[in-house]
Amino acid sequence: MRIWRFPIAKPARKRRIPFVMMKVAALALMMASAGLAQDAEFTPLFNGKDFAGWWGCGTEDPAKWMALSEKDLAAKKAKSMEDIKKHWKVVDEALVSDGKGLYLTTEKNYRDFEFRVEYKHGKGADSGIYLRGIPQVQIWDPKGSHPDCKMGSGGLWNNPKGSKGRDPLMVADSPLGEWNKMFIRMVGDKVTVILNGKTVVDEAPLQNYFNKGGPLPETGPIQLQTHGAEIIWRNVEIRELS
Repeated sequence: MRIWRFPIAKPARKRRIPFVMMKVAALALMMASAGLAQDAEFTPLFNGKDFAGWWGCGTEDPAKWMALSEKDLAAKKAKSMEDIKKHWKVVDEALVSDGKGLYLTTEKNYRDFEFRVEYKHGKGADSGIYLRGIPQVQIWDPKGSHPDCKMGSGGLWNNPKGSKGRDPLMVADSPLGEWNKMFIRMVGDKVTVILNGKTVVDEAPLQNYFNKGGPLPETGPIQLQTHGAEIIWRNVEIRELS
């Protein structure tokens, strides 16, 4: 009697994913969950040539100039550029300030965003970044003369003493004269600051410097504050968050 033998199909071999690919995928997922965007999602705020998209403003309550008529605000912005051109210049696709005068201020107002920039400064610098026109993420020379500078840059220095985020969690500044990389994430009133790869402020509320105890403006400009010494900015970029 002839016995028929049918071939038994072997189970399909599972496709192995290389360990390196798994690590890359996990890292990408972690970055996405942390809200860190890919380069293509950031928009340059500086064109590397001139001050297009910027005007000059000092430490002023944004609520006041936002209340101006369209005509008066346009005149204020045009007048401010006289000061900007005295104290700012573009050199090798970077913004250079002599540390005096008004601060470069974005024409556009922003709500929630991720912002990143590279900067380096001279000895004794005392500068910062205003968020929605509110001071400020602090930048200074850690070896300067101010008693608080030894804590390093990145703190929300105009918050009340003792409040979360007012003092950075660590000193993360590059040596004087070298480039620093700063990443800022702002959602609502919560601010996170990463300086040279280290988290120095972790979701701390920025408080309204002009209206103590009041809410922050819903939108406002980003300002590059300059004070005390020359400071150079480059790769100024933003990603708006929905």
